Formats: sequence, structure tokens, C-alpha cells
Amino acid sequence: MTTPAADGFRMPAEWTPHERTWMAWPGPNPTFADDEDLAAARAAWARVARTVRRFEPVTVVCGPGQSAQAVSLLGEGVDVVERDLDDAWMRDIGPTFLTRPDGELAAVDWTFNGWGAQHWARWDHDAKIAASVADLAGARTYASKLVNEGGAIHVDGEGTVLLTETVQLGPERNPGRTREEVEAEVHAMLGTRKAIWLPRGLTADYPPHGYGTLGHVDIVAAFAAPGVVVAHRQPDPAHPDHAITQEVIGILSAQTDARGRRLQVVDVPAPTVLEAEGHWADYSYINHYLCNGGVVLCGFDDPRDELAADIFRRLFPDRAVTLVDARTIFAGGGGIHCITQQQPKAATV
Repeated sequence: MTTPAADGFRMPAEWTPHERTWMAWPGPNPTFADDEDLAAARAAWARVARTVRRFEPVTVVCGPGQSAQAVSLLGEGVDVVERDLDDAWMRDIGPTFLTRPDGELAAVDWTFNGWGAQHWARWDHDAKIAASVADLAGARTYASKLVNEGGAIHVDGEGTVLLTETVQLGPERNPGRTREEVEAEVHAMLGTRKAIWLPRGLTADYPPHGYGTLGHVDIVAAFAAPGVVVAHRQPDPAHPDHAITQEVIGILSAQTDARGRRLQVVDVPAPTVLEAEGHWADYSYINHYLCNGGVVLCGFDDPRDELAADIFRRLFPDRAVTLVDARTIFAGGGGIHCITQQQPKAATV
């Protein structure tokens, strides 16, 4: 059986040019418990979609019969298609797109089981949406038996991938799989050759802190350029993430990438808010989204919003940095990166 890597495909870095962004539309489900929560989520998702649309095309997948309502909030210029959905986290349920130098587009369809078969999750439809979106995009699809999500990986486009032990090695997703087996599958699917493992994610990403992913990396650390990683730092010792982020920054600072470069770690302080929704807050600026000419950055109406924006302006001087209030999205279990999925431009070289 052939693999994307064997066929010459790889996952490009998020900062490379995009063809479009894919999103999913919130529908009635346990994540959005009542009409008020659902309305707030739809308004928040729409703000992100409209912001991204300033930089590149956007397609929003919504449930059957929901397109008219979606269009009324999304406005003109955002494409809408109807497919069966359970939830609205396109980063995780959607395909991971790959490119090849000859211009062909491909996609990985990971096995999805509701973030480790969590009690509040539904995934009968979401387990099929990656293949559906890949088909809409005209991408050649490779199915992987590894239980994984798009928010659980981050690549530099030059052979390095970030992973977390509590996700890919957790018994909720891949019981019995060894680190070597997981790495082999990830490399075969993404065209990477070096994995950097972090031990875990942020505190609020685990039970009993609401809706979580059990440790997605894209709220903790992300590549910003070859050899450069942005990392979440919780400066307040009263928050349990203080120790966790110190450990993560230490691990990253001691690592080299697939090309042998020592990683430069740019730490981004967490917002000042320590608690939200009755739990420890996992508000993080790391969960940003790069699009053509832009950085869509999570905002929290917090004194550190502008500090984070300045850090990202220095990292991406040729991109417009836009803060979008992400508190409603975080209340549902994720951030702006979690609800977006890039389709890279498959340009020939």
C-alpha cells in the first residue's frame, strides 16, 4: 500500500500560500447546549470567517437546511456547502492537505473518534467529513488508521512535526501503539522525518475542565518559521500551566529540527485571566491562524492582547495582524486555529 510520502507529497507549513480556508458551521449538539450558546457560537465563527475572507477565499460546511441561516451571518463572499455534521471544529474533523511539486493536491483522512471518544462528543458524521471536504477540493485522499486530529500536529514544512504524548500515544485514541509506530505513520502521512514530542497540553484541555482535546499541541506551541517556535507561557505561579509551560519551553529550547537547527523559542505570555467558566483558563495566543497576508489572532479583551499582537507583528512583518475575540470559541473547547483548516495552493515548481 502506497503512502503520501512515498508518492512525493508533504504537508507544507501554514505560512505558505493558501488556495482557501475551510470551516464548519456550529449546529445543535452537546457542545452548544442551548439556543443562546449556539447563537453566540455562530456569531463568533462568523466573525472569524469574515476576517479570514479579507485575505483569502473561505468555504463553510454547514448541516443540511442550515445554509440560509449561515449565509445571513457570514455575509457575501463566503461560500457555503451543506453536508452532515456533528460539531464545528474543522481543524480536527477536516482533512490535512498535502502538496507535491507537480501541483497535485492530496489529503490525509485521519481516523476521528471524538477526541478520544469523550462522553460529550458525537462523531458519526464528523468521521466522514474529511473525505467529503477532500473530494470537494479535488484532492487525492489517503486514509490513515491512526486516530489523530489536525490540531494535534504542527509542521515546519521542512521535515519537523510537533506532537503530544497524551494525544497520539493516549489509550483513548491509539491503545497499544508505540512511539515508533506512531512516528512512522505520521511521517508516512505528512512527509516529515523528525517528531518533537511534548509530554502534555494545557490543564484545561483535560477533564473535568469542560470540553477538551486531551492535549492538542496547537494551543501550546507552533512553528512560526523554519527553526522558530512560538510557545505559550503562563507567568502566574498560581496557575497549574505555569509549571507545564516552563517544562514545554525547556524541552523546545533544547531541541533541533529535522535540518539540525537549534530551535529558537519565542514565548508568548498568557492573558491575565486565570479562570473562565468555573475552571482554569487555557486562553492562549498560540492558537492563531495564518492566512494569505494575515495573522488572525485570538483576542480576549485582555491587557496582554496588544503585547501578543506586537510579538506576532515582529514575527510576521509582512502580514496584517488582526485580533478577533475568541472567548466564546474557547468556551466550546478550542480557538481560532481549531475552527479553520488551510488548503494550500498546490503550485508547480
